[in-house]
Amino acid sequence: MSIAEKIKVLIVDDQVTSRLLLGDALQQLGFKQITAAGDGEQGMKIMAQQPHHLVISDFNMPKMDGLGFLQAVRANPATKKAAFIILTAQGDRALVQKAAALGANNVLAKPFTIEKMKAAIEAVFGALK
Repeated sequence: MSIAEKIKVLIVDDQVTSRLLLGDALQQLGFKQITAAGDGEQGMKIMAQQPHHLVISDFNMPKMDGLGFLQAVRANPATKKAAFIILTAQGDRALVQKAAALGANNVLAKPFTIEKMKAAIEAVFGALK
């Protein structure tokens, strides 16, 4: 069993198309345990029920945005060790720096390629094979 097959991934993005694209890319990389949420509030409910190893979250979402979600994940003892990758279409350095200061493990810019997604995940977990 590969590392990817063992990692539970939570995708948090308010755009259905984006969630589908992320899920498809993760499946192509060998991930099998993938859950999706439409915003940070829904993401926290999922994480409270069953913590995931990896969260890939968009910045801009209704209800609870990516930074608020990141803070909530890091504040909860049951979820604080989850790897967290922020997904953004923005080239805003201040926002990326704030995410890093709040505990994001990596940043993945939209539009992304499967290779860039793999590199962002491997920077956190090591080789996926």
